[in-house]
Amino acid sequence: MRERTKKRMQSKKKKRRGVRNRIAMISITFVVCVLLGALLYEGAALKKKVAGNEARKVAISEEIKKEEERTKEIEETKEYMQSDEYAEKVARDKLGLVKNNEIVFKEEK
Repeated sequence: MRERTKKRMQSKKKKRRGVRNRIAMISITFVVCVLLGALLYEGAALKKKVAGNEARKVAISEEIKKEEERTKEIEETKEYMQSDEYAEKVARDKLGLVKNNEIVFKEEK
């Protein structure tokens, strides 16, 4: 009789261990699934950020090219303004100066 009760006790202990193991496995599986879901969500958010940054990078590159062209135009204008040709043009237009051998015709209004 004692052996029977002893076997029953061992059987009950095994069942408890099995239930505990299942609960532990289910808990671990749940935690892993939650972590996996969080990682997937964050990964998608990061992909969106990367795509946004790439678009911004392209826009900034185009803006840099435009500004470089503008800088080049300003440099060319600066060089032209330092030339004798520009000084002569300004003297004629704004100051009304003429060269020694030139004849000026004025329109009557």
